[in-house]
Amino acid sequence: MFCTSFLIVPITAQTRQTPKQYKEKFDQDAVAEMIKSGVPASITLAQGMLESDYGNSALAKKARNHFGIKCHSSWTGGKYYMDDDAKDECFRVYPSVYDSYVDHSDFLHRNRRYAFLFDLKQTDYKGWAKGLKKAGYATNPKYPDLLIRIIEENELYRYDKMSKGDLKSLGASSKGTVGNPTNPLTTPPKKGMQTSAPAASSNSGTTITLSKNNIKFVKSQAGDTPDKIAKRYNLGRWQICKYNNLKRRTKLSTGTIIYLQPKRSKFRGKQKFHSVKKGDTLWKISQMYGVKLTALRRKNNLEKGQVIKVGQKIKLK
Repeated sequence: MFCTSFLIVPITAQTRQTPKQYKEKFDQDAVAEMIKSGVPASITLAQGMLESDYGNSALAKKARNHFGIKCHSSWTGGKYYMDDDAKDECFRVYPSVYDSYVDHSDFLHRNRRYAFLFDLKQTDYKGWAKGLKKAGYATNPKYPDLLIRIIEENELYRYDKMSKGDLKSLGASSKGTVGNPTNPLTTPPKKGMQTSAPAASSNSGTTITLSKNNIKFVKSQAGDTPDKIAKRYNLGRWQICKYNNLKRRTKLSTGTIIYLQPKRSKFRGKQKFHSVKKGDTLWKISQMYGVKLTALRRKNNLEKGQVIKVGQKIKLK
């Protein structure tokens, strides 16, 4: 679980990173991760600013950990030890700040109590801020107000309306960088610190792909069920079922598109309509384009269970 206290280490004013510098340094990372995960860039940036003291905390500088994420038993990457709620607690070390952002959004996706947040509009930063507190992300009763103030003071909300084409106008990504050259990832371990490099994840021979609607998906293997896929990708079974409108014991045909993230309310590609072909169902169209079933029904005035006909035009936007 996330650390709910703010890990701040005082440093001299001359070397202190400002909110403006933080924003300009990591805005591309936040927007790129928003496009993939659906977590508003304003929320990622605001939480990163708040919990890393604008990138000035020891944990942010030495471990590129901007959210106070602790190791837990499943973590096989680098580890950084420091006193927090208890002495010598273990925190995750990331290859880049971008990886910290990815782990943050993956945490929100993995935990069922945050699922309702992904039903909110991407631009509803106030709803997200209040929802995080409601779901138990932080114990501070003023947590939503703190996030909202940071977002509004720094105009972070403007990032929530951006798309892939806007990335060029933002700062360079931290992805692939090794951060501070004095970072212990490449130096011998010191007292209280383990510096092993993060291990590569294994997907059991299957490849995670990004759809045209910017959603991560895989194709099912022979004998796959929602439970098997969930275990393979370290997700909850409820997530696979919810994201793909499946029942717990559904047997999947080999090669079925299975989303690892929530589908979207509209198709972001150029295509506006799908012409129904023989064998098509609304569910198949939903999987094909990564558009929520409820959204397709609403856009096309269809009742639940209503049969669609060959040649019928299905609105995707």
